[in-house]
Amino acid sequence: MIGYLNLLLRLTIWFLLTANLSLANLIIGVCVALLLPPRYSNPGALRDWLGVFWKILVAIPQAYLEAFELIVRPHTQEDVTLKRVKPGRSPGLIFLDIFLITFTPKTIVTRYHEAGWYEVHWVRRQRK
Repeated sequence: MIGYLNLLLRLTIWFLLTANLSLANLIIGVCVALLLPPRYSNPGALRDWLGVFWKILVAIPQAYLEAFELIVRPHTQEDVTLKRVKPGRSPGLIFLDIFLITFTPKTIVTRYHEAGWYEVHWVRRQRK
């Protein structure tokens, strides 16, 4: 059975989607909320999600700095490297990792390997 908070969240989303607060819609919403499969998560996953969201918040100013640096000093060197995926990552966390890498202007994920690797394209300044 689902918890009260989960039921309340599902009903809130239902009411936002339908924009109808009638009794019939309430009954249908409760039925839909109870029929949806429960979502199981472990506490470690929550810690991983919070860590990724913190990294995204830190990446925003970094992205602006890198964009400004690319404008002022063009980068001419390119590298393609493999970056290991952290073990036990859910598909949502893998998506956020790829988003985080691609969000900054100097890097982009070109391919995700099912074996647990990201192919990352880097743009670097020319070394003297």
